[in-house]
Amino acid sequence: MSRNKRKVRVGIVTGSQMDKSIVVSEAEKAKHPLYSKFVRSKTKKYVVHDEQNACREGDTVRIMETRPLSKTKRWRLVEVVQRVK
Repeated sequence: MSRNKRKVRVGIVTGSQMDKSIVVSEAEKAKHPLYSKFVRSKTKKYVVHDEQNACREGDTVRIMETRPLSKTKRWRLVEVVQRVK
């Protein structure tokens, strides 16, 4: 029996006030059709399980989809890609 591939996202921590939980925002950039400039079109927010409370606001993190852990938590922290200075 094999597991399905799980979705992996990279985003920036925007909230870390909760215990063992963080809020991660993933900004989508799209090229403007007329002006060819990259604009931030949409931002998606995920509530992520952070077991060790390792993240602070501004950190860049990699998250993975998982089973429902609470009413809003469906993602877990895989690694901290870059710490904030």
